[in-house]
Amino acid sequence: MKRASIICASLLWGLSAVASGDGSTAYNFLNISTSSHIYGLGGVNISLIDDDINVTDQNPALLGPEVEKQLGISYMRYIGESNFAGVKYGMAAGERSAWAVSVQYFDYGKMTSADVSGNITGTFSVKDICFGGTYSHDITDRLRGGISIKGIYSAYDEYSAFAVASDLGLNYFDPEKDLSLSFVVANLGGQVKRFNESYDRLPVDLRLGLTKMLANVPLRLSVTAWNLTRWNLPYYEVGDGSAGTEEKKKDSFGSNLMRHLVFAAEFVPSDKFYVGVGYNYKTRTDMSTYSRSFLSGFSLSAGLNVRRFGLGVAFAQPHSGATTLMFSITTRLAEF
Repeated sequence: MKRASIICASLLWGLSAVASGDGSTAYNFLNISTSSHIYGLGGVNISLIDDDINVTDQNPALLGPEVEKQLGISYMRYIGESNFAGVKYGMAAGERSAWAVSVQYFDYGKMTSADVSGNITGTFSVKDICFGGTYSHDITDRLRGGISIKGIYSAYDEYSAFAVASDLGLNYFDPEKDLSLSFVVANLGGQVKRFNESYDRLPVDLRLGLTKMLANVPLRLSVTAWNLTRWNLPYYEVGDGSAGTEEKKKDSFGSNLMRHLVFAAEFVPSDKFYVGVGYNYKTRTDMSTYSRSFLSGFSLSAGLNVRRFGLGVAFAQPHSGATTLMFSITTRLAEF
C-alpha cells in the first residue's frame, strides 16, 4: 500500500502543477510516440493493452510484470530529413511491479546557418535526446499506477539545454469485459539549463483514454482525449491558398471538441496479428493549407508476432509533401 500511496500522491501533485501552467510550450517532440502501433492509431493512445513494451511511452501504467526481459526497438522516417529512434527494456519487479529504461533520439537533419546580415555560413545539426526510467505497481487486481522520469538533452548548433520531465498514469483493466480506462498527466517538469535568457515550458497535458474490444467481433475501438489543459484550440482555414484568400479562424464548439479527440479502430483476429486505422482531427486541421493531403489526419498500422519477435509498421501522410513511416520490433531476451 505504501507504493500505491506514493503513486496517488504523485498524481495529485501533477494535477496541481497542471492547473498552475499556461499554454506556451516547447519540447513538443515529447508528444511523438515511439511505438508504431500507437503512431498508426492516431499518434495518441493511453489505454491500449498490448504485449508490446513500446506502447508504455504513452502511459507508464501500461507497464507490468508481463514485459519480463522484453526489448523494444523503433525507428521512424519523419517529415523532411528527420529520423527518430528509440530503445526500451523492461523487467518484472516481483509479481505486482515492473520497471523499464529507455532512450529516444530525435535527429532533424542538417539546417542552413547564416549570420545577422543573412550571409550563409554553413550548416548545423539539430537533435534531442530523451532518456528515462519507468516504474509501475498493481494497486489492485484491476488498477495499476505508474511513474516515468525523463531527462531531456537538446543540442541546436552551439546552443544546448537540459530539462527534466515526468509522466504519471493510472490504468483500469477489466479482462472479463476487455475494457481499459486510463488517465495520464504527461510531461510535468521544467528546464534545468536554458538555451539562452528565455525559459521554455514543457507541453504539460491531461489525457483520458478508453479502449474496448467488441463482444462478438474481433474489433477493438479506442477514444483518447488530450490537450485537456485548455478547451479552446482554434485553427485557421486558408481555403485553396490562392492569392487574396483570407484566413478564417475556426473556433466553434464542434471544432474544439474534435481537436481534443483521437479515434482508432483495429481488426484483431488473434494475438498474432492486428491491422488498425486512426484519425486525429487536430493533425488534419493543423495542416489546413491548400497542399494538405486527403490522408492528412489518418494513419495506418499493422503488426505480426512471428516466433520470438513482434513486428510492427505504421504509415501516415500529414502533408502532401510529407510521408512518414515507422517500424518497431520487440523480443524477449530470455527466450534466446
